[in-house]
Amino acid sequence: MRSRQKAQFWVGLVIFVGIIVTAIFAQWIAPHSFEQQNLRAALRPPVWMENGTWDHPLGTDRLGRDLLSRLIYGARVSTAVGVFSVLLGGTLGTIIGLIAGYYQGWVDGLISRLIDIQLSFPPVFIAIAIMAAVGQTLTNLIIVLAFVTWVQYARVARGSTMALRNQEFVLAARSVGARSGRILLRHLLPSLLPTLAVIAAVNMSSMILAEAALSFLGLGVQPPTPAWGSMVSEARGILSLAWWNAVFPGLAIALFVTGTNLMGDGLRR
Repeated sequence: MRSRQKAQFWVGLVIFVGIIVTAIFAQWIAPHSFEQQNLRAALRPPVWMENGTWDHPLGTDRLGRDLLSRLIYGARVSTAVGVFSVLLGGTLGTIIGLIAGYYQGWVDGLISRLIDIQLSFPPVFIAIAIMAAVGQTLTNLIIVLAFVTWVQYARVARGSTMALRNQEFVLAARSVGARSGRILLRHLLPSLLPTLAVIAAVNMSSMILAEAALSFLGLGVQPPTPAWGSMVSEARGILSLAWWNAVFPGLAIALFVTGTNLMGDGLRR
């Protein structure tokens, strides 16, 4: 059982790192520019089907753009959103949770009420409402998803800090005159990092799916920048003519989410 869990973790890690590397080196890996159009080659099928060519291994879209190249460049959006929204939301939530759990009193009461208020609204509803108001850019998308998810880290950090604040190692640090900031960052935070790392790994898949959903609704990154969710949305009208335009971006989303879930589950175990 243990060897199987390790294998799942490494499979997830390989998938995750592979997609990250693909996103970073997209301009060298992609055979074409994601914007390059060729209407004469519009809706060309994948290479293994009739009329398919090796010039476009996964086919083309309705504007004749190479689907493989757009998938490779689309990985940049998903990885940027998944990684940076988790880093931003996790950092913000952890700091707020540490403060609430350590100082308690009215500070904890205020932060707890803010957390309860935000949790009373569906996260997707909050993201849709904010994105519709602030505009559809990659930076806004990352900030909005970080704002949606910070409460998860804050609750865990708050509860763990409350359980640890009276432990011997914290009391010893206080007795030698350590300031509150040093206790929070040097003594309490390292104790929380393993749990928060697991939450971040699992939460990354939720951020990837949220980005895909918002892009599908037209509230994510705007064309011509490719995003897997917007590629699926664009393919709705031609699904019966060119199924590959929707299937391959959908498979890319599924692969990335599966990889992050396997990695997160492996860390948890």
